[in-house]
Amino acid sequence: MDTDAVEIFEEHRRLLLGLGYRLLGSMWDAEDVVQEAFLRWTNTDRSRIREPRAFLVTVVTRLALDQLRSARATRQAYTGPWLPEPVDGQAFGPLETAELRDTLSYATLHMMERLSPPERAVFVLREAFDLPYGRIAEILGRPVATCRQWHHRAARHLSRGAGRFTPAPEDHTELLTRFLTAARNGDMTALTDLLAEDAVAYNDGGGKVRAALRPIVGRDDVVAFVTGLMSRYPVEEARLTQVNGEPAIWTVIGGQRQLVAFDVRDGRINAIYGVLNPDKLTRADR
Repeated sequence: MDTDAVEIFEEHRRLLLGLGYRLLGSMWDAEDVVQEAFLRWTNTDRSRIREPRAFLVTVVTRLALDQLRSARATRQAYTGPWLPEPVDGQAFGPLETAELRDTLSYATLHMMERLSPPERAVFVLREAFDLPYGRIAEILGRPVATCRQWHHRAARHLSRGAGRFTPAPEDHTELLTRFLTAARNGDMTALTDLLAEDAVAYNDGGGKVRAALRPIVGRDDVVAFVTGLMSRYPVEEARLTQVNGEPAIWTVIGGQRQLVAFDVRDGRINAIYGVLNPDKLTRADR
């Protein structure tokens, strides 16, 4: 195998994994896509490629779009809510800009599941990788005007849901610390104060462990769910950690491991994402 070709690809591997993960919400799928891109790269006449990065971004985007289209049907048949796979925030390199951090945010990834595959691709390429519309249009094989429309539609949709650009880490951490304390103490008043009125709790067990099969909607119901869970099962471990570049909570309750991420906006918790499916916990910090 051409050593130079391998070295060039390895220079871009983390970037490509970050692209694939943002498009698919799964490191397993992102790794598959990047491996397929590697095979195509090594089997291509590279003397005709002037910009390896541009070529590889194009290949990964197109492969990820194909996989995302087929994955949508599978996710619709998933047992209970499907949530993204949480990952180490540094898995794809430094998060040097607000846009890189925002597009990796767990809440944003969850909201992106509601976009069409082309909308998601345009949003990620524009926001996270700052590609011009002309280049995005070449990658997707669609007119520039269409790509602009997709981006504006995606940005408008996301602005109505999970807050763009997350709070300062210290504020996020402080809020989660208060949440953890209130939950462990069964303090319903404190929990109510921390949650937005329309808060939602999602639990992803994937049919492999016991978990709520429907989202729990509304502050009162979420408070009742959290306090009921904590009173019913022994808390063997509960600590702050980091996933997707943001504070989160790692717990073991009644022998069940769980990673809990949050959507925080305007000083309140708007959504709670409980990932219990063991297949999705292999990349999260324990």
